[in-house]
Amino acid sequence: MAGAPKRAAFWRSFPIFEDFSDSLIGLVGDVALSRTWPAGGSIFQRGDEGGFMIALASGRIRISLVTQQGKELVLRHVEPGTILGEMALLDGEPRSADATAAIASEGYIISKRDFLGLLDAHPEAARAVIRYLTRRLRETTDQLETIALYDLESRVARFLLATLRQIHGEDLPDSASLQLALSQTDIAGILGASRPKINRAIVSLEERGAIRRKGAVIDCHTERLLAIAEPDED
Repeated sequence: MAGAPKRAAFWRSFPIFEDFSDSLIGLVGDVALSRTWPAGGSIFQRGDEGGFMIALASGRIRISLVTQQGKELVLRHVEPGTILGEMALLDGEPRSADATAAIASEGYIISKRDFLGLLDAHPEAARAVIRYLTRRLRETTDQLETIALYDLESRVARFLLATLRQIHGEDLPDSASLQLALSQTDIAGILGASRPKINRAIVSLEERGAIRRKGAVIDCHTERLLAIAEPDED
């Protein structure tokens, strides 16, 4: 992967840049540097200085925390088309979590000096980043709601629906297939549960006809998943 691509469509596929003008996109491409990370490679650790952010082009990166007991709590998995490391870059605070390449990954790094210089020189870029951060805050609120307010079957259903929306948008088909790159242990870390409990929840969704597993593929019945994701309270 040599040099940063100049195509506007590539950079605009990252939500933080989607409201950037073509001229601003060109400036982003000019300062981005390509990087690769082997599977299992550490990208940054909690407490590190936030000197750069990453635009992930391929692979998958695990964002996690290590507890005092030495256990890893997986916060999320970053997929291609996602920016990571932007928070510490923007607020000047240390990294808040560890980032590790779950599989061999490629992407682009943008230094703090270059990105903040771009925001200082172009107020419209700063406004676009504020809109992006607001959306991220709303997404975090939704995730906390899912963990705090719903039982585990509903949480798994909501997770599957959220993954489907990443592919199909809000207008979901009646049925759709997913090939998740995440293991049940990964999903357990995201949803705040143990792997055995996640497995039982998935089996229950199968028994209720909301999903059907065929090897690594999950066939989803959207209407039934929606009913489980938002159960009636009466």
